[in-house]
Order: sequence, then C-alpha cells, then structure tokens
Amino acid sequence: MQENFSRSAGILMPVSSLPSPYGIGTFGKSAYEFVDNLVMARQKYWQVLPLGPTSYGDSPYASFSAFAGNPYFIDLDMLIEEELLTREYVESFRWNMEEQYVDYGMMYNSRFTVLREAYHNSKHLGTEEYQDFLEENEYWLDGYCLYCACKKKFNYMAWQSWDDDIKFRKEKALQLYKEELAEEIDYYRFIQFMFYKQWNKLKEYANGKGIEIIGDIPIYVAMDSADVWQNPEVFQLDEDLEPKKVAGVPPDAFSETGQRWGNPLYDWDKIKKDDFSWWRKRMEHSANLYDVIRIDHFIGTVKYYAIPAEDNDARNGKWCKGPGMDLIKAIDESINGKSIIAEDLGVKMPEVVEVLEKSGYPGMKVLEFAFDGDRKNDHLPYNWIPNVVAYGGTHDNDTLVGYFSGMQHWELGYIREYMECRNGSIEDLVDKVFKTAYESVANLVIFQMQDVLKVGHIGRMNLPSSMGTNWRWRMLNGQFSHDKIERLRYLCDIYGR
Repeated sequence: MQENFSRSAGILMPVSSLPSPYGIGTFGKSAYEFVDNLVMARQKYWQVLPLGPTSYGDSPYASFSAFAGNPYFIDLDMLIEEELLTREYVESFRWNMEEQYVDYGMMYNSRFTVLREAYHNSKHLGTEEYQDFLEENEYWLDGYCLYCACKKKFNYMAWQSWDDDIKFRKEKALQLYKEELAEEIDYYRFIQFMFYKQWNKLKEYANGKGIEIIGDIPIYVAMDSADVWQNPEVFQLDEDLEPKKVAGVPPDAFSETGQRWGNPLYDWDKIKKDDFSWWRKRMEHSANLYDVIRIDHFIGTVKYYAIPAEDNDARNGKWCKGPGMDLIKAIDESINGKSIIAEDLGVKMPEVVEVLEKSGYPGMKVLEFAFDGDRKNDHLPYNWIPNVVAYGGTHDNDTLVGYFSGMQHWELGYIREYMECRNGSIEDLVDKVFKTAYESVANLVIFQMQDVLKVGHIGRMNLPSSMGTNWRWRMLNGQFSHDKIERLRYLCDIYGR
C-alpha cells in the first residue's frame, strides 16, 4: 500500500503557460526560474498537464502518443546555444499575436519548420548519447516515428484512412515504409531526443532544488494515435480496426445526453492475459518522467462506461467491470516506488471507493465543488481526511476569481459565510480559500497558478465539451511576483507545509 504524502503544497502550472518569446512555454529559462520561485514560496510540488504531442483541438489529453513528448516544449534558445539554430533565423518567424495566449495555428506553422532546420544542422547521429536514447526507448520510439512519418505521407489523415497494407501493419509494408521514409523517421527521432534531453535536465534541476514533478496521464488514449495503431490487440476493435465501443460518461444533472469522448476502450481480458504488459510499460515510462503520477479518470480502472461506437451521444452506454486491483497491482510493480494520485471525481461508487482504500492512493477534493448547500458534501474541508490531495480547482474548472465572479449574490453569500469573508472583495475571498485549504488536514494542497495570480475568466485553461479557445492561457514575465511568493511562503510556514 502506498504511503501518504507528507504535509506539503504545490502549484498546477502547465508547461505551455510559462513565459517565453516563442509563443508557448518551454523547458527553457522561464521553467528554471519557475522552479526557483517554487523553492522561495516553500512549495514542494510542480504539477504539469500531460506532456505528449497534441493533436486536433490542442488538448494535452488527446495525444498522438502515451510515450512521446510535445515538440512545442523544446526550448529554441537551448538549440541556439548548441549552435543548431541561429538567433536571426529563429527571430525571423512570428510566434504569437498576443503574449498572454498561445496561438496554436501559428505555432504549428512555425515550430516544425524551425525544428527541421535544427535537425539538418545536427551532428547527433554518431553520438553515444543519441544511440543510448534510441536503445532505451526502442519499445515505443521507432513505431511512433514511423507513425508520424506515415501520417505526413498520407496528408495527416487518421491512420484508419491509410492504405490497407500499412493500416493493418503488414510486415512487407512496414519494411517498405521504413526504407522509403527513413530520413523523415530520423527527423522525428531527433525531435524526441531533444525533448527528453531538455526535460530530463529540467527535472534533474527541480529535484536538486527539492521540487518534485507531478505528471498527469489520461486513462484513455486517442483513437488516432501511435498507441492504437501499434497495439490494436490492446483495444476493443473490430476486424476493420474500428472501435466497437467508445469511452464516455452517462447522462447526469449537468448533461441529459452524457458525454461521448470517443476514445477506444481497452480489451481488459486480453490485457490481463498478457499480464498488463502495455500498461506496465506505460507506467514504467511515466515513472521515469515524473516523481508523482496523477491518473485521470481513475474510476475507469474499476468500472468503465461503454457507448456503442455508432451512437452520437452517451445515452445508450452501459457500465462494465474493469480490472480493479489486478491493474493496481501491476501499476505498483511498475513505478519503482513512485506515488500515485487518483482523480476520483464524479459520482461515488462503492466499488471505486473500495479499490481506492485498498490501493492507499489519495483521492482528490476540489473546493469549487464544495458549496452546493449539502453539509455532507465530501469536498467541504471539514469532511476531508488527511490522505487526500486538495485543489482549489483543476484545469477543467474556472479560476477562483472567475468562479466567484459568475455567481449569484445568494450563492456567494454561503461561501462568504463559510470562509468568514462577509464584506471583502472577490480577491479577499480567494485569499480565504487559500487559507482554508492550507490550514486543513489534507496532506497535500495544490492550487492553479492562475489562482495564485488571481486571474479572472481569461485564465481558464479548459471548458469541457468545447473547442477553439482552450489550453491557451499564459503567464506574463514578472507576474509571479515577490509579494505572491511571500504570501505562499507565509501560508506554508504558519500551517506547517
């Protein structure tokens, strides 16, 4: 059983939201400065969103791979220092229209061109470091890079629309495409090499300063991903490699048709017969990337909602039994003693509660979910137990300022009474929320960076079931100022975190 976290605090800050002159946050100077600021603020954890390469919609939770890294996070200044790029060349590109938002269209058009130039200038092929990287990551890297090269060849169509011989991974076709696309495959290898080289250096720096990284892994993978193309036997697919059932959640008070996510479902019977091999590799890989792993939609390990693939909504779905403790055991054996956080939000099911208790994993509490008037609401601080991770809000929530600003007067009144902030401003109320969380029994408390900065609606990272304006917010240079750092430090000092 996993040991509990010590009494501590952290900040949820997506890498993409760090300041940078190149349109999106990277593993460069600002990331190191952020680590230094966390140290000064007496924080112990930096939680990031998934680091995988994003696809349509730019969501880090819909990646082309459960193993690969996002090329956007490779720092260009570091490539300039390695003489793979010139500053004049990099600055000849336009990276963003607004400093506070990522422009993903502009990013897509520029970043890969610049990385290709760095690849052409690189002498990485003969180095021992590069060869070691290829050998250590062979189990996923070659397949992923072939997937990327084929995707480009087929005009970026989903792999289900590729020619049948490569779609079905016929041996002769695989060999043919590996030879034909060898240069392109090596380009994608280079991208992953640089991603992991920079990430490992940043993580080593953070760990050396006493900061641990909390990574986030979605339980499901995208249908159009190297994972499904390489491992179709792991998923519930038909003879044409189309999903039989897809993931989602049933109708509830917030949605009368439920949510149809569309991810392919795992074939747990086959996975169990293979001793959870794919999941073991995934978790072992994640344990090398992070110090703590948050499993998104933990409920899916115990029960999963299966929706007929041909349905447009979730009304006809059914709950099915998941692997439960068998998977938990495989996970624990694969992560080399690293800790897990279980995202257990949603309707409480006895089976899920039982597995969570047996695992020892802490679940989550979110203060924005606490104030519905029900005194038994388990997100209210007086209902918490020590072995939980308490959040003000997650990436799917509005910021605290945005959340409070959008409330009716009577709704806000209850929260003001609870927080003992009857007459203060919204910003004063946010301070009280921090105080309430930090003084609570929860072993670990995490707030979004936007809430530390008291940013309004514009800082919301994601509005579920919407497209177009998500995942874009960025912190400005100097915004994480001395007074905000000192406030966090004070809270940690006074409440023993």
